[in-house]
Formats: sequence, structure tokens, C-alpha cells
Amino acid sequence: MTHPSPAASTTGPIFRKSSYSGGDDNCVEVAALLSVPAAYFRDSKDRSGPSLSFTAEAHTSFIAAVATGEFDFDLL
Repeated sequence: MTHPSPAASTTGPIFRKSSYSGGDDNCVEVAALLSVPAAYFRDSKDRSGPSLSFTAEAHTSFIAAVATGEFDFDLL
């Protein structure tokens, strides 16, 4: 599901990107809210653009599927 990116404030998610990003803008930023069990993701090149949000359960399930290779496929 997509949502407009909430402004960083005490009530909205505060987005962060990995320290491994090297400071460029080709990254995905992540945020979480304590009041809502969800994870938010956005493209660091378009910080005012939409973000994606997932429930904690959906995010955990997605990470587990990636770790087990569920989305691995051969393009050739």
C-alpha cells in the first residue's frame, strides 16, 4: 500500500538510511512508528514522494522469504 510520506516529526515516522549507503541518494530509507506497528519505506531520491507501509507481520514475513530464497529466480 502506498501513502504520502509523512513529515518527520514527533508524530510521524522519522526516516533513516543505512550508514553503509555511502551518503548517496540511491538508497531506501526506513522508518517506524511506536504508536502504529508498521514499517515505512521510501526512495531517498524522492523524500517528498510516497512511501510504502507494511504491518510488522508482513515485513517479518517478507524478510524471512528473502532470507530463504523464495524470490530468487533465474532471468535466463
